Amino acid sequence: MRHDATLAIRSDLLRRIDGLAGERGHLSAPRLQEEVDSIRHIARSFHFDEVEGLAGTLQSALSLHGLGLVVLSYLDLMRDAIAAELPALDVIAAPASVIPMRSALRA
Repeated sequence: MRHDATLAIRSDLLRRIDGLAGERGHLSAPRLQEEVDSIRHIARSFHFDEVEGLAGTLQSALSLHGLGLVVLSYLDLMRDAIAAELPALDVIAAPASVIPMRSALRA
């Protein structure tokens, strides 16, 4: 049961991070700060220390430098930290060009 809850929380965090990455350039700095703070709080509640630390660092960078390319870098790092605990996501998230087609396997 605990594993299912953790999986759901990790999936929610990934959804939030991907949503922020998709909205980059369309979110105000205060809104982005709020969203990253939510991610940080969730990560802290479930002891996802690496994600919490990265979110905190991103918040600091946003307060010093505003919006910029640094946002995507930190979102990628947070996504990687979450996905590292979910090996099944590596299979799901693999680009189609990396997955061999069945006909190629038969040759």
